[in-house]
Amino acid sequence: MDHLDELEAQSIYILREAFARLKKLALLWSLGKDSNVMIWLARKAFFGRVPFPALHVDTGKKFPEMYAFRDRFGKEWDLDLRVEPCPPIDSVDPTLPPAARSAARKTEGLKLALNKYGFDGLIAGIRRDEEATRAKERVFSPRGLEGEWDVRDQPPEFWDQFNASPPQGAHLRIHPILHWTEADIWAYTKRENIPIIPLYLAKDGKRYRSLGDADITFPVASTASNIDEILTELDGTKIPERAGRALDHETEDAFERLRVAGYL
Repeated sequence: MDHLDELEAQSIYILREAFARLKKLALLWSLGKDSNVMIWLARKAFFGRVPFPALHVDTGKKFPEMYAFRDRFGKEWDLDLRVEPCPPIDSVDPTLPPAARSAARKTEGLKLALNKYGFDGLIAGIRRDEEATRAKERVFSPRGLEGEWDVRDQPPEFWDQFNASPPQGAHLRIHPILHWTEADIWAYTKRENIPIIPLYLAKDGKRYRSLGDADITFPVASTASNIDEILTELDGTKIPERAGRALDHETEDAFERLRVAGYL
């Protein structure tokens, strides 16, 4: 097995463990490169069809290309797609900085979706190398009754033994690609020929490395117009993956406050 085979096998194992041990799962589909890889892995894990809903918590502010991608591949991949809207910004903590407050609508939208469907497990496409707070996550991560995350009280995970018992009335977050890197995502996308949103490819000297809401996500300087060029660029860059996210340039604790409160 090569490196990508090992990553794939570990992720498929995590997905199957979650499916076997939890009663009501959903896969959080943000429409970006990471969650598209995650859906691809889930289709492989379960012989061509994802056996649980794909949940898009929709702010209504994604790029048009992202909505077009969702509408096309939700059908082509035969997903049980659930689109749940986020509440207005007035319902969000007013003490947060502007971009963090806008992003926090997803947290409130997710809480509403959890109450509506009663999921006890949410599969999320986060990676440890993506952001410092996410580096503290576990593969099977318990959340509180309100979706909150206590970074100081997480179960140990040794030898792929996972705590798959959520607290009564709460849920687990499952992270099948936590151990992947940005370069792994792109190398696997190339190998598997996974469809991508064209915003990831350079146009007029700029491209998006990370996709979120259109009003708080910006492109970075780049000439990478295909995946090989993206991989070459990543090998030499020191610019963080989320450099184009306004949220990551606000107060130092803004992102951690969101994550503790249940942000994706």
